[in-house]
Amino acid sequence: MKFGAVPTSIGARFSLYSPAARRADVRLFDSAGARPIATRPLAHEGDGSFAGEVFGAGEGALYKFVLDGREVPDPYARSLPFGVHGPARVEAPRHTWAHDAPARRLSELIVYELHVGTFTPEGTYCAAIDRLPYLADLGVTAVELMPLSSFPGRRGWGYDGVAHFAPFAPYGTPDDLRAFVDAAHGLGLFAILDVVYNHFGPAGNYLSAYDEGYFTREHTTPWGDALDYTNPAMRAYALENARYWLDELRFDGLRLDATHSIVDPSRVSILKELSALARSLDPPRVLFAEDERNDPRLITEEGLDAVWADDFHHQVRVLLTHESEGYFAGYRPSVADLARLIERGWLYEGQALPSGKPRGRPCEGLRREQLVYCIQNHDQIGNRAMGRRLHQDASVDAFLAATTLLLFLPATPLLFMGQEWAASTPFLYFCDHDEALGAMITAGRREEFKGFRDFADPKIRETIPSPQDERTFLASKLRWDERLTGEHARALDLHRRMLRLRRDDEVLASPDAPLAATADGDVLCVTRSHGGQRRALLFNFGREPVSLADHGEPILRSAAHGPSGWLSPREAAVLRL
Repeated sequence: MKFGAVPTSIGARFSLYSPAARRADVRLFDSAGARPIATRPLAHEGDGSFAGEVFGAGEGALYKFVLDGREVPDPYARSLPFGVHGPARVEAPRHTWAHDAPARRLSELIVYELHVGTFTPEGTYCAAIDRLPYLADLGVTAVELMPLSSFPGRRGWGYDGVAHFAPFAPYGTPDDLRAFVDAAHGLGLFAILDVVYNHFGPAGNYLSAYDEGYFTREHTTPWGDALDYTNPAMRAYALENARYWLDELRFDGLRLDATHSIVDPSRVSILKELSALARSLDPPRVLFAEDERNDPRLITEEGLDAVWADDFHHQVRVLLTHESEGYFAGYRPSVADLARLIERGWLYEGQALPSGKPRGRPCEGLRREQLVYCIQNHDQIGNRAMGRRLHQDASVDAFLAATTLLLFLPATPLLFMGQEWAASTPFLYFCDHDEALGAMITAGRREEFKGFRDFADPKIRETIPSPQDERTFLASKLRWDERLTGEHARALDLHRRMLRLRRDDEVLASPDAPLAATADGDVLCVTRSHGGQRRALLFNFGREPVSLADHGEPILRSAAHGPSGWLSPREAAVLRL
């Protein structure tokens, strides 16, 4: 890494980039990070760079930089044990890697999204390691961590990161994170990281103190400064950061947050450069885009590997709950629309939204596994009033039928933590900032909530927990003790059986098996075929039972005790034809 602090044989080399600064120093602090103990000058090396080696300031030393007399944290810091406003720690990796990355094709990925702070009671990398064998046994093949870049406060979702080379200290040390990735590899699991390259958080962004040119004032976001990718220094920062996560910490891939919000008029886009970087590593890494545009060019031209296809989530949810507010207004409770979506990959291929704005392009040329489908994720739970999950808004039976459909399809499926046992715990939006910033962010979340019908009810709106309340954070922690009881155990059993079927069945395990989807009234029928064998999925969205006669031999049913020969309302079945 070009900038930051790197241990040497006699101490550490400190370097920074600040083209507007006339003088730069490194200031060392005592072990508590409270009292300065020395200040050493850095030499100007031209082109805005300053550097110098400091004797005795090796691993564990705490420091800040001083620009023309102003003391600021290091935006390239590898460790910020006292938070984004405190001194950085000179970090030297000590973890001894024991496992190579597993060899997995994109079509083999079953992605499990989790938030480190609420995944376990302890909320640490080390505690999460202990749960990895459970995930591997469940049938998951990839673990996706919500953003880890340091952000202000003691808790948050991570999308307001401002120090992208320093993993969030309350979760553990950088070596603890290396141990997590290593343990995942030892169990055959990919480790994927959610990263945010479209904005920095609104508090603790000290990169702008080094050079205001990192950020653009022409394009703004509600959540913080937008990155200016016409600035070579900003491009270098993002690319170096991606290399840090992928190469030094050995993540197998990145999920790029809100790529539709990245403004980059450069001849070669930052997405294309990130793709080239990921392919250049050994083994090559995978890149996923979260993008609302339904644009296949993210894959065919920019070189990314897969894209979140939210149409599937929205269409299934509207069918199960009949929601029609916000962005759900663009979807009808139509089984025929769902069938068309499944055959085409996504629903919007250039049609106009209710606003009149056209959206999307046909996804012809994309492989099925290059589309990521889900029936819930952190946003679709957390942006709802009370952070409710799908089984709480629809029903457990409807949720399990939707799960069966999700895992039957060849698209790459994504599960959100606790989904596999229909967790009772919500996933709420939580943060820990100063009062003014918290109020601003709360207002922003409320704008997102407005898309949902329950938020329009003042009585419900008044009960929404404050995101700054620690109880909001604690309420979002999974309750692992519930997964083996009652309906939770039934949900977990269905997930296990369906994931096993997806892995072992010759037809479902074939990503290129021909697929067809039709609607017969309220019943969805999806068929897949491979090697002379055929499988079908029937999903009854209606209110009356449907006969299974002449539909094949049932292999798996989502309902616990469905009547023999009949498909109950809100039930799905996998059949051998």
